[in-house]
Amino acid sequence: MATDGLDYDLRLRLAAFGWLSEQQARGVSEFDRVMLCHGFEFEGERVPLVDWAGKGIRNPRRLRSTLSIRTTTKGTYPDTGVDIADDEFEYHYQARSTEGDNTKLRRAYELGDPLIYFHGIRSGWSVPLYPVYVIADDPAAKVFTIDLSRVEQYDEFDPTGFDDLRRYAPSTSLRRLHQPVFRAVVMHAYENQCSVCRLRHPELLDAAHIVRDRDEHGFAHVTNGLALCKIHHAAYDRDLLGIRPDYHVAVNHRLLDEIDGPMLRHGLQEMHDTRLHLPRRRVDRPSAEGLAARWQEFTTANA
Repeated sequence: MATDGLDYDLRLRLAAFGWLSEQQARGVSEFDRVMLCHGFEFEGERVPLVDWAGKGIRNPRRLRSTLSIRTTTKGTYPDTGVDIADDEFEYHYQARSTEGDNTKLRRAYELGDPLIYFHGIRSGWSVPLYPVYVIADDPAAKVFTIDLSRVEQYDEFDPTGFDDLRRYAPSTSLRRLHQPVFRAVVMHAYENQCSVCRLRHPELLDAAHIVRDRDEHGFAHVTNGLALCKIHHAAYDRDLLGIRPDYHVAVNHRLLDEIDGPMLRHGLQEMHDTRLHLPRRRVDRPSAEGLAARWQEFTTANA
């Protein structure tokens, strides 16, 4: 879809979504406030994505409605520390700012404009979820209801697939909604390096589940996650590589006996019986129960 014929509002929103997706495709899992305040270049102008003054809402002067909202892990607002386990949450009116802030968010509701939600994961850092929509306004309770069910997978957002963002039908599962936040906390815990081979290129790393995400116990929490490069993630998912509960790596015995090129030798065979790189904080380290359960799967598949 060419963007030339779209109005300024929608062009800017598409550009913002695209810019965020480009950063994430390069391995950026989380965004600090300085980076978001600096923003991106759009049609010759610099567009901050969050408010410089620290408000939880961003209303660019030239936009008819709100561009982004933000919640933090600490603060005085009731929506501080929002849990995204549900498809929606309540976002409270801006009590200490001008009524114009609330007016523009109300206009987003009336017009069905898509916006960005920056979900705070720790002080000064957040993960973007987009597009989100305002689906209700309750002046008596002074809250807006924000719909998260239509969030597009962050690294798959393609504006050419939208005839009209305001007609985009919900199709995203909760697992996909959690994935950007899960990736961010896992990458932070493992300092952006593969826990098996120490590769330090975030764009080549994944946040892998220990207990598979399709399992009822495959919760999206840092203790159920490992930072793995793409080859070790694929090998782990296919039980070609396992991790013992004592944090040591094991390689499928058939692979150990194979003779192939340098990737097999250096990338897999030499990883056998090496110790996993672990997060510095003990509370971020892999769950012993999760590792044991997944190890049982590996040994069964390789019996």
